[in-house]
Amino acid sequence: MNQQVDARGLSCPKPVIETKKLLDKYTDGVVTTIVDNEVAMKNVTKLAKSLNYNVEVKEEGNDFYINIYKGDDNLEKVCEISEERDLVILFGSDKLGQGSEELGKILMNGYIYTLTEYTPYPKTLLFINGGVKLTVEGSEVLKYLKQLEGEGVEILSCGTCLDYFHLKEKLAVGSVTNMYTILDTLHSAKNKVTL
Repeated sequence: MNQQVDARGLSCPKPVIETKKLLDKYTDGVVTTIVDNEVAMKNVTKLAKSLNYNVEVKEEGNDFYINIYKGDDNLEKVCEISEERDLVILFGSDKLGQGSEELGKILMNGYIYTLTEYTPYPKTLLFINGGVKLTVEGSEVLKYLKQLEGEGVEILSCGTCLDYFHLKEKLAVGSVTNMYTILDTLHSAKNKVTL
């Protein structure tokens, strides 16, 4: 069975996410993703190779056609991940990375959106300092965080931090927590990421 993803014009990481969704639906056949830039082509190709699939890329005009071959001989051996990932992510800012504040907000938006598409989900998301701005009214990522909460992800925001920024009354997802709980959650987690 042949399936196609037309990801032309989609910004990162959507071509990868849409390809992964289609790959997850079928056990065999060819999934062809069409992209219109080299970065997306490389990212989709990397995804397919990480899943142990054979990949063939054809360039036609300004577009890349990425053929990913699924079948019994291409079992997902590399990415055998437990459905119960004990992962805690600590958000210390409402921006991702250093440098441009505007770019940092775009990257954070992309990161949290990608969390909604990447399973298994983290166990807990912790928000401290400027990170609490992501969990309050007016946050651009609020819909993604609510989606994650609906999937069972625990979302905790530092009460001291919310008070400092005068945002406690505007908390719109998850619940208020304290430093003891934050510390205990981090120490008891097998895997942790700090942003």
